[in-house]
Amino acid sequence: MKRLTAITPILLLVLATALSSCSPSEISKEKKIGIVCTIFPQYDWVRQILGEERDDVELTLLLDNKVDLHSYQPSIADMVKISDCDLFIFVGGESDGWVDDALAQAVNQDMRVLNLLDILGESAKIEEMTEGMEAEQFDSYKEDAGGREADEDTAYDEHVWLSLKNARLLCSAIADALSSLDADNAERYRNNRAVYLEKLSLLDSAYQGAVNAASVKTLLFGDRFPFRYLTEDYGLAYYAAFAGCSAETEASFETIAFLAEKIDTLGLKHIMVTESSDKRIAETIIRESKDSNRQILVLDSLQSVALGDIANGATYLSLMESNLRVLEEALH
Repeated sequence: MKRLTAITPILLLVLATALSSCSPSEISKEKKIGIVCTIFPQYDWVRQILGEERDDVELTLLLDNKVDLHSYQPSIADMVKISDCDLFIFVGGESDGWVDDALAQAVNQDMRVLNLLDILGESAKIEEMTEGMEAEQFDSYKEDAGGREADEDTAYDEHVWLSLKNARLLCSAIADALSSLDADNAERYRNNRAVYLEKLSLLDSAYQGAVNAASVKTLLFGDRFPFRYLTEDYGLAYYAAFAGCSAETEASFETIAFLAEKIDTLGLKHIMVTESSDKRIAETIIRESKDSNRQILVLDSLQSVALGDIANGATYLSLMESNLRVLEEALH
């Protein structure tokens, strides 16, 4: 997949022009705190922790209206937003290869930067290739007695937000950053964090309860699989056509045949896809299986949410609650 590895001279010129367009008097005026988030979960976590203080902050979501994290490249306007913001939050995986160049051009030298994978540290998971997945070239990693130790070329599973346990840790880091930026409202942010972390914990418990009560403990995806953090939280097994960050769109006969045989062997009633799927692979697997009446269920990866849905009240919690209802049906 092509990545942005250098800022072009034209982009640098436009960026410099945009950032220098304000007069000294305009620059000196007090301005709102600028926060830029790459994906919806970060954006909504910030909203929840800000609470009533949202009007005092200029909050920007870069990936909206179903833009794919794995193929996103920033526009000039995006680069300008990032360059002058006070807090920049991004995932930190392979898909964010453009970020180093963006930060190198920052004019706000006091900018705070939160890298979600860095915050997770050793809890971050290396991209996994499991039985039956479409073969793909993965960056190497080395193993030691204590488990997998990544080198600098390792591909990490970027979908850290799909773990409610991760969400608690990441929201705490965001609240700390906001409190540092805006000390006058630090107590409010801490209180909002406490309330929100409790909501995350309650939903986490609901997920665990649903899995404990389920008769099925395996999911099968005719699609990419970005839900590894979620399934490992609750002890679920899975099979899938592609890894979570795969760029593949076509499955081989061997992959289709393996998944069709597996869904028959396990006696699964449903096959899963993500919200961006055209369902062709899932439909083919069903046709190749022994039960053509199987249903396709959709789990939302939450990486990009339509602006209309946000305006209508979509939140991280509401979408994860919807995913829980889908999961309950899949595990029934």
